[in-house]
Amino acid sequence: MHIVWDWNGTLFDDRDAILDATNEVFAGYGLPPLGLDGYRAAYTRPIWTSYERILGRALEDGEWERIDAAFHDSYHRLMERCRLAADARRTIDVLADDGHTQSVLSMWHHDRLAVTVSRLGLELSFRRVDGLRPDEGGGEKARFMVRHLAALGVDAADVLMVGDSVDDAAAARHVGARAVLYTGGLQSRADLARFGVPVIERLADVARHI
Repeated sequence: MHIVWDWNGTLFDDRDAILDATNEVFAGYGLPPLGLDGYRAAYTRPIWTSYERILGRALEDGEWERIDAAFHDSYHRLMERCRLAADARRTIDVLADDGHTQSVLSMWHHDRLAVTVSRLGLELSFRRVDGLRPDEGGGEKARFMVRHLAALGVDAADVLMVGDSVDDAAAARHVGARAVLYTGGLQSRADLARFGVPVIERLADVARHI
């Protein structure tokens, strides 16, 4: 089996940094800070739709780019305090020992992703690490999943996607892979469960679904 991991909110425990960075951005609009429940109520993919929900209106021309740049400025400062999820490293090692291959597919900037994976000592754990390249505007993860699996040369029927968002499960379904969703991110368990795939509280439980 090949496991495709999401990064932010799954292997990388950055939930508080994302929430704080979002609040820094929208403080400039005069909005009160969101708590975790408030963020989860607004959260969806693509992320600019979440921002429209927070603002209560459609984004204006060029506004998404400004908000995205401001968010990443804050996030890249705040993420320095973040670490791997509690059982991430052990889970990766156990899966490798059991003969499973692994990779990372993230909607975070590729250069930042690659540096962080290396800094945390995981670069040898994955066959491939893919994030967003320059001028790739994000959006739904499905099209990036197609490219990721093609580059790996693996059959989607032998793939399990592990992420913290229904966008991860939708990407898996799009290519014919299976998915498991993890509650460590910014989407509520109820929202994750509505997609109809297994939902786990601990990354170590991934092995039960292979």
